[in-house]
Amino acid sequence: MFITYVVVTAVTIAANAGIAIADLVKADFVLVNSAKVDVPPSWLPMLGTLKAAGAVGLLLGLLGFQAIGVAAAIGLVAFYVGAIVAHVRAREINTIAPGPGAFLTLAVASLVLAIAG
Repeated sequence: MFITYVVVTAVTIAANAGIAIADLVKADFVLVNSAKVDVPPSWLPMLGTLKAAGAVGLLLGLLGFQAIGVAAAIGLVAFYVGAIVAHVRAREINTIAPGPGAFLTLAVASLVLAIAG
């Protein structure tokens, strides 16, 4: 079970770190997707910072600070639930699964495994 926790959480960290960087540099695909769900470009640095903080918190969890890892996973779950709400409100349903749905799945899996560990 520990190996599963490490692998899933490492993938979650990498995915969130990657999308955080994309948000922070305002990558073209991020600007397109955020426009579809009515998220202003001025929000991207804050959103990227939150994703990066989640990734760092998960890393700290892997390094033995379990409470921080659990808190980070909870934060990411809440963040991506909010992202899905934004997609639904904008009627941008077709981008949920490959976008916030995938990230939410990783965050939930990391949370469950962190609690179980």
